Amino acid sequence: MRQPILDKGIHIDSDPARVDMPLVYRYLHEQMYWAKSLTLEQFERAVQHSAVVFGLYDEVNGGRQVGFARVISDCATFAYLTDVFILEEYREKGLSRKLMEAVLAHPKLQGLRRFLLVTEDAGGLYAKFGFQPLQDGSHWMQIFQE
Repeated sequence: MRQPILDKGIHIDSDPARVDMPLVYRYLHEQMYWAKSLTLEQFERAVQHSAVVFGLYDEVNGGRQVGFARVISDCATFAYLTDVFILEEYREKGLSRKLMEAVLAHPKLQGLRRFLLVTEDAGGLYAKFGFQPLQDGSHWMQIFQE
């Protein structure tokens, strides 16, 4: 699903076939602390099984991918937003806000009961869209393997 063109020829697209897998994987693997042990095969499998993926593309520069996000969801009651980034040279242009608008407006992600994410440093952005810290995380459990 192609979104309207944003400022300066950048648009958002949710076509997983358009994702520049090597670029996104390299960015996540090199820049995100939680993706250091992620293999390209694991990442490709994760994208393949995600409900929706979002890419930001700079059409002025040959359609270069400049941002990414993916949502894991049953598309009825629950969603988890992850792997969100904008390349450094494209930051401070409002693109993360536009990306979040596209995520929350996507038809597959309407009427959800719970939409989660984890962030260390972008809480201010997500709060603008209604995300709040868990009030009572005591019921949440996990299996964590590095």
